[in-house]
This record gives sequence, structure tokens and C-alpha cells, in this order.
Amino acid sequence: MLQGLTEKLGRTISRLRGKGRLNERDVDEALRDIRLTLLEADVNFRAAGDFTERVRARIVGEEILGSFNPGQQVMLAVYEEMADLLGGENQPLSFSENPPTATP
Repeated sequence: MLQGLTEKLGRTISRLRGKGRLNERDVDEALRDIRLTLLEADVNFRAAGDFTERVRARIVGEEILGSFNPGQQVMLAVYEEMADLLGGENQPLSFSENPPTATP
């Protein structure tokens, strides 16, 4: 499932390469593809919509940073939003000293 998600997001981002600046139409198409990809991955439709709106807020009208192309800029926004959604920071795993066991 994650491989399919990665491939579909990659295709969406690759279509934005070669553009100097993202216009509304480019952003709308990319975000529609991202939303559909999330829905195909069984993400709740409201969560997918909220996610794409947060990504939109980050990228609409934004100048392309340094050596980034528009596809990389969108991917950065998607990555940062996913990281925030998942907690923002790496958290160490904590294992219980007594793992749960099934009882017969």
C-alpha cells in the first residue's frame, strides 16, 4: 500500500517539474491527485480534505526556494504536513517489560 502511495504521489509531483512558479490551476490539479491518492489509501475523506487544504496554504503563490523546482516544493509541503500530522518529532519506542500474551 505504501509503495502505491509513493508511486502515485511521485507521478503527481513529477508533472510539476520545469515550471518556474506554481499557478492556481497547477496547485488544484496536484492537490486533487493527492486527495484522490489518499482516499484510495483509505484515508478518511475529511482528513484528506483537511490535509490538502493545509498543503494548499503552504504552496499557493509561494516563490520556489533556491534550487527547488515546483515539484520539490510541493513534496516538501506534503512531507512537512505529514510529519506534523504524525506528531512532528521522532519519539522513541517504549517496550513493556511484560509483553501481553494470549490466554488459552
